[in-house]
Amino acid sequence: MAKREEILTVALDLVAQQGFRRTSIKDIADAVGLTQAGLLHYFDSKDDLWVEILRRRDEVDSAHDWGIAAEDPGAFLAAIVRHNTEVPGLVQMFVNLSAAAATDAGHPAHEYFRERYERSRDDFTRDFRAMQQDGRLRTDVDVEQLASVLLAISDGMQIQWLYDPSRDMAEHVELVARLAVAQSVTTASA
Repeated sequence: MAKREEILTVALDLVAQQGFRRTSIKDIADAVGLTQAGLLHYFDSKDDLWVEILRRRDEVDSAHDWGIAAEDPGAFLAAIVRHNTEVPGLVQMFVNLSAAAATDAGHPAHEYFRERYERSRDDFTRDFRAMQQDGRLRTDVDVEQLASVLLAISDGMQIQWLYDPSRDMAEHVELVARLAVAQSVTTASA
């Protein structure tokens, strides 16, 4: 187990630094002192390794102190997206594997992404519902739809950012969150 943990830690750093397409199994194996076959002994396949790297990324992100109140899912997601600009290789990996997994139910990443989206939507929905109850979020906003839309904005902006790194991914997530928080326009009769 210790070697598997070392592999995932090293692979996470290599992909983040070198990029998804420029990091090979050989690069990772060399960095941890194994042969390629020896490295793959710890995983079912190369794709399984990539999925496990994404899981590790999620663990690291979850454990990180983003300096954001957990009760503000829009700000929390924006902080993670802002951090993603520092790890472009992991963004490349996420985008590539999510597209492959979405189109192939047999892909090793399919279940990971299905569970990840379900968990994220549930968490954001719960937090947005709490915001509504506290009066911090408009009551006319469907919190389940808002959770889905914020995730879609985040993922879509990551794709646009890979094409044009001058695009501010976090700013777009924050925009949608601000629109949901904004007070409803009311017309009062005098």
